[in-house]
Amino acid sequence: MLPDLNIPKTAQKRVVIIGGGFGGMALAGKLSKRGMFQVVLLDKNNFYQFQPLYYQVATAGLEPTSIIYPFRKNFQHKKNIHIRICEVQNISPTDNKVSTSLGDVQYDYLVMATGASTNFFNMANMQKYAHGMKSIQDATDIRNHLLMNIEEANAYTGDDIAQRNALLNIVIVGGGPTGVELAGAIAEMKKDIFPKDYPETDFSAMSISVLEAGPRLLATMSANASQKAAYYLNKMGVQVRCNTVVKDYDGATITLGTGEQIGSRFLIWTAGVKANVLEGINKDVLSKRGRARVNRFNQMEGYTNIFAIGDVAEMVEEKYPNGHPQVAQPAMQQAALLAENLEKIDAGKPAKPFTYFDKGSMATIGRNKAVVDLSFIKFSGILAWFAWMFLHLMYILGVKNRLMIFINWAWKYVTYDQSLRVIMFDKKKE
Repeated sequence: MLPDLNIPKTAQKRVVIIGGGFGGMALAGKLSKRGMFQVVLLDKNNFYQFQPLYYQVATAGLEPTSIIYPFRKNFQHKKNIHIRICEVQNISPTDNKVSTSLGDVQYDYLVMATGASTNFFNMANMQKYAHGMKSIQDATDIRNHLLMNIEEANAYTGDDIAQRNALLNIVIVGGGPTGVELAGAIAEMKKDIFPKDYPETDFSAMSISVLEAGPRLLATMSANASQKAAYYLNKMGVQVRCNTVVKDYDGATITLGTGEQIGSRFLIWTAGVKANVLEGINKDVLSKRGRARVNRFNQMEGYTNIFAIGDVAEMVEEKYPNGHPQVAQPAMQQAALLAENLEKIDAGKPAKPFTYFDKGSMATIGRNKAVVDLSFIKFSGILAWFAWMFLHLMYILGVKNRLMIFINWAWKYVTYDQSLRVIMFDKKKE
């Protein structure tokens, strides 16, 4: 193996960024413009993924390629950025070294932007049989499983109606934005798509449920947004059950905390995430929520040249005693300030403390239905839906991707249909 992953040595100090999500991409972009450091971006994929639209890939509304963008295409004119596609195995802080599947790379400053993955809360069966949605691969698997279940139900010739209905019973665990958006999109497919594709099947037997352990949907948003989301979903035929804890799932039967059982061959788990902390980091740095504790400069506790941003980092502010919400905005804001602070820290100057500015939250439930919470106003309905679409379209990387997404949305709006219902492969959990 070539030393330092064949990255040339220069007079510039090296910043190694692990993870190319919202935070990692934003930081690499800011540092590339400032030009003071050599930047190395490490990720297991060669592309950036726009997570807020995973649910549209999962429900055949968008092609996977519409919401991903190659790192090298994004940074092809930035000579101080070096990209390596690899699995990071561990960090050695004493040697200022990161070990990867391709070899080792030295760093002067290390930034952990590794994000979060699905948290199944140590339920082995749930991890084995349920579907999470934290990657483009997960979203594609959900689309495949959804369509395969419908195909099997359509061709079912047995006498066991419960067995057939289990194929049509879709259960989403978790009433956050992801769960709500998924439920709304699948409900629209049930109403507008499936009856046309499968005229032999009676879709009145199809059940879509959202099970939320807490007292309401969209717990991080306002009570008004929660009530509106529940109203929209109920109107669309989705069963919303709050204060409902799921204890187990064996691939065919869901067991609730009350002992009640629900037959379903398709469970999507959106009920929690856990920080992706890398091996080699002192475990004493981790909070009880499993995130790496950092100071107001995103410096990891106990380290002078290791930083963490986004979902993996837990920074305490007065308004956020348990850390910032694990969404895109904190990661991007932390990345922007850290780009400035790294230069100040390297020059021995005082760094600027981070303060999170909450720009608001939003979620879409379906056609002409969305909820928006801003600091100065809260609204819902078609205006919120257009605001949601505009904002998400602006954050998509690549003019071609924006155009393709806009065309798909416009076509679906006019025709009440989309033509992306393709089963490429099936990784159903048996």
